[in-house]
Amino acid sequence: MGIKERHGREREAVRRAILDAARDLFVSEGYRNVSIRRIAERIEYSPAALYGYFSSRDDIFFELAEEGFRLLSCPDAADFERLKTLEPLARIRAMFWRWYEFSREHPQYFALMFVDRSVPRIAREYERFAFAHEMRGQVLAHIQECINLGLFPPTVHPVVAFRLLTTALLGVAVLRMSDRLAPGENADRLANDVLDVTIAGLRSDVTLRSIATTCPLADGPADPLTPVTDVVPPATVST
Repeated sequence: MGIKERHGREREAVRRAILDAARDLFVSEGYRNVSIRRIAERIEYSPAALYGYFSSRDDIFFELAEEGFRLLSCPDAADFERLKTLEPLARIRAMFWRWYEFSREHPQYFALMFVDRSVPRIAREYERFAFAHEMRGQVLAHIQECINLGLFPPTVHPVVAFRLLTTALLGVAVLRMSDRLAPGENADRLANDVLDVTIAGLRSDVTLRSIATTCPLADGPADPLTPVTDVVPPATVST
């Protein structure tokens, strides 16, 4: 191994150590409570040394978020091939089930990306997360296919359906991770039920109050998972 190659490997090892330490600290202590100095102490480096790898704490977060979205959007080859063989509605179910699986397989990334409210908005790094917007667009296209085939009513907007399905599964994931389930309650079964009931609701003629405010397949400066719906207040119930 040449000197240049060895130096590159050593630098990558330090970079990985920084990211792993930061991820652990961000999740255990909260993003706003963790400084560059705190991360440096964890890996026994000086803060100045860390700035040779990352320009700021935010830069470290964006790197971790990018890793997380890639883990979410890139199932193994066998799963990807199986997904292509499924019927449209079953494909939608499998795609959204992946969100829940992600929370089980990568709980730290999930907590950092979807639970901590103090992290920076990824809209600041739009180009870096273009692949996540593309992933979202593909899911919306599959939802639109179900609408075109009559599997969902024409009144269902793909963006609204996307929000309802992700919210349902992310909610169960947060309950499981925060240990808010009742004794003996099975999170996986609950997630399955929530997904099935949400899909059944979308297939019914229930009136949806959420209104999509952007074109479902348009690229834009919003975060891939930022809510894009306005909620219309429920109609007054006569007594």
